[in-house]
Amino acid sequence: MPAYKRILLKLSGEALMGDDAYGINRATIVRMVQEVREVTQMGVEVAVVIGGGNIFRGVAGGSVGMDRATADYMGMLATVMNSLALADTMRQEGMTARVMSAIAIEQVVEPYVRPKALQYLEEGKVVVFAAGTGNPFFTTDTAAALRGAEIGAEIVLKATKVDGVYTADPKKDPEAKRYARISFDEAITRNLQVMDGAAFALCRDQKLPIKVFSIFKAGALKRVVQGEDEGTLVHV
Repeated sequence: MPAYKRILLKLSGEALMGDDAYGINRATIVRMVQEVREVTQMGVEVAVVIGGGNIFRGVAGGSVGMDRATADYMGMLATVMNSLALADTMRQEGMTARVMSAIAIEQVVEPYVRPKALQYLEEGKVVVFAAGTGNPFFTTDTAAALRGAEIGAEIVLKATKVDGVYTADPKKDPEAKRYARISFDEAITRNLQVMDGAAFALCRDQKLPIKVFSIFKAGALKRVVQGEDEGTLVHV
């Protein structure tokens, strides 16, 4: 039995690169989608927010000295590209996905409308939220917290390269220990960078727990959704 009925999954754009320098690694995106499909088959309603680092990083050299807002809009467009790739891969894997964008590109994707997103989730479709919050100066972490709160998700699942939050960087410190659970206040006190400040504050204020786990561990998403000891739970 799943521990959650509705989840918001936050994927980084970099996660789609696999071992490539930038772009989308086909085998990686297929494997991730198969993990999501496994969870939807359990009856869990899934919404996804994806970053754009894998594409934007490829053009980031050209953004040096660029106006911050302009660079952020470029990043938002990169997330639209990733969202389309994700939804298309889901279609090929027998799932139904809908991409909803925070900025209007109606020939390509439909605009984000909250009641419509809720309807799609109730129908068992995966909803992929593109273009961040639609505003510059906010990260896709903040978009994940915002959309998670708006759709009434029970938890935000932050998929990373590391299998949880540690006392220190596990790559540098072999003695580093993984937290199974940690409170929002404790994470702040210990200066643990779980999410960016705005996203973290929003989750804390809305009493929306965050689970940090590795998307590269096979079956980790399913274990998280089943409430098993996988990753780190940040709770109120």
